[in-house]
Amino acid sequence: MKKTLAALALATALVSPAHATEQADVIATYADLALAGYEDSLSTAKALQAAIAAFIAAPSAETQEAAKAAWIAARAPYQQTEAFRFGNAIVDDWEGRVNAWPLDEGLIDYVDPDSAAMNEENELALLNVVANPKITIGGTEIDATEITPELLSGTLQEAEGIEANVATGYHAIEFLLWGQDLNGTGPGAGARPYTDYVTGEGCTGGNCDRRGAYLQAAADLLVTDLEEMVANWTAEGAARTTLVADPAAGVSAILTGLGSLSYGELAGERTKLGLMLHDPEEEHDCFSDMTHLSHYYDGLGIRNVYTGSYARVDGTVVSGPSVSDLVKAADAGVDAQLRADLDATMGALTAAGDAAEAGMPYDMMIAMGNEKGAALINGVVDHLVAQTRTIERAVAALGTEISVEGSDSLDNPTAVFQ
Repeated sequence: MKKTLAALALATALVSPAHATEQADVIATYADLALAGYEDSLSTAKALQAAIAAFIAAPSAETQEAAKAAWIAARAPYQQTEAFRFGNAIVDDWEGRVNAWPLDEGLIDYVDPDSAAMNEENELALLNVVANPKITIGGTEIDATEITPELLSGTLQEAEGIEANVATGYHAIEFLLWGQDLNGTGPGAGARPYTDYVTGEGCTGGNCDRRGAYLQAAADLLVTDLEEMVANWTAEGAARTTLVADPAAGVSAILTGLGSLSYGELAGERTKLGLMLHDPEEEHDCFSDMTHLSHYYDGLGIRNVYTGSYARVDGTVVSGPSVSDLVKAADAGVDAQLRADLDATMGALTAAGDAAEAGMPYDMMIAMGNEKGAALINGVVDHLVAQTRTIERAVAALGTEISVEGSDSLDNPTAVFQ
């Protein structure tokens, strides 16, 4: 879900000239990791775009599965880039275009009328653009005869200022490929039939041609959005040059990203909250039941950034001077503890992922009475919180200050139920 940090002003202690080069080197590595991660996200999004085009051209169970596999593959590098989000306004302001959730999916296409998609607080929750070439938003009639990337991004995305009106990005594509998961906290993901894309005789769900047009437009837009972010991290890109201009503030931005993703976002909003509510609608990848992979790669992205190393999809590794090197020079014990904490978190995420792959995905883990599932999720949360506390120790060791995003699920649990 797109968020704005309540306080992102960073106060950085003065750094002696002896450390300036070290910080500049760390910023260079960080920007190189970001560039590589977004380049991989772009290349896998292009593969997804091609797989979707093949599916739409010749709908079948096989081409649908190939498109789904391409979506899953595309998520792996992208989720690792989320460690660059918090602390970099240029990324955080953009993120909602590609990864906003949860969504009122009835804005896009048909939904089960008895499902949780019925959001009485959002008058556009059942707009169903796929079924309606003429739509009304804010009292204005809009011609949606041609479904284009511009319609999705300029008119539908966050229509009427409502964040749940998600029309673009990975999760819109996920919904169009899998359909709703109507199994609650029971087994099974979305089961959209490939015949939802068969034009002419055999079309199910109605408006198969428009559904295909929407899916292709969403895929094309995802590629365009990722091209923009790749450009931001090149040598002259705005994200890189902002950090290079003030390396000390850049190091604070890095630590802000690690702490906020670890704590408020991943431990809180994406993990603990769903368990507290026992609500599968709080599952990040709720249509595909691939939340365990998203969480795993988020955790891996945090470790990548701290250690200054990223394994690209082609098997090569980008690495260099890291925040870990700075922390080790300031307090070797804190660095050792944080590295151990990061490894422990990855162990907990791996355990949860193994359980999901064995038949108990995240939405089943959060079911009322599933003690094993709750233990796995709480294990992930506990390790994420512990590593955040050590990140705070690292911040202190470096003599800097950051503002870490919180979450009611961790900081004020009673507010969750109000």
